[in-house]
Amino acid sequence: MCAELMHPGFAAVQRQFANHLKDPERNPAPSGIEDRRMSIYRDLFYNNIESFISTGFPVLRSLMTDVDWHRMIRDFFSRHHCKTPYFYEIVEEFLEYLQLQRDLKDDVPFILELAYYEWVELSLQIREDLIPKTGYNPEGDLLLCEPVISPLVEVLTFSYPVHRIQASFQPDAPSNLPVYLVVYRDREDEVRFLEINALTARLLQLLQQEGQMRSGQEVLECIASELNHSSPKSLLEHGVQLLQDLRDKSIVLGTRLSAVDVSE
Repeated sequence: MCAELMHPGFAAVQRQFANHLKDPERNPAPSGIEDRRMSIYRDLFYNNIESFISTGFPVLRSLMTDVDWHRMIRDFFSRHHCKTPYFYEIVEEFLEYLQLQRDLKDDVPFILELAYYEWVELSLQIREDLIPKTGYNPEGDLLLCEPVISPLVEVLTFSYPVHRIQASFQPDAPSNLPVYLVVYRDREDEVRFLEINALTARLLQLLQQEGQMRSGQEVLECIASELNHSSPKSLLEHGVQLLQDLRDKSIVLGTRLSAVDVSE
């Protein structure tokens, strides 16, 4: 390593340089560097960060004025210590900033839920996982056998209808009932969402539990017991159709193969 790079004075200049890029109003640039050149670095770093965040949170961006948006991004850029060198993970870092560092009193009340919803959509889009082609029977009996849920499914519960929020619809209070959504990536690699009810949300949550090895009927009977349902038979009939609909959407893939089926 060059002696200049090991010199403690060089490290101090590096810190001053980085601090200036993050917050130029509070941190002067290192002496001896022309401001025209510094401005190139200031714009380059900030614009890259802002571009990634606005791409990751398009709805949130559309709700804010340019002034308010850039004030928030500058606050994130100056205060948050990113722990990843990968630009696509900056979106997750920004979500952490909203959750842990930002003073939300002047923001829209649904900002955290909307940001989390948009982050889930992006994470599903870029996730390297694929829908498996083996290990299940796509035509299996969803009631008698164990349904297999896609690994590209997220079951979410919100206080606000985040999937409907836009410039012309910004609720100022939570919904009377929880909002259940399933966000998933289908076989065409399209990220989609579906508004569901509490029963469907519970069904998917139970199917996502590893190591249970329960048939569709057993899962539905468990839900009927939890709800103390007055007519378990009718819930079972409804549940069969629900499982079929979920399979049509690639949320449920089919039924798990037995050890005998796999060996054959």
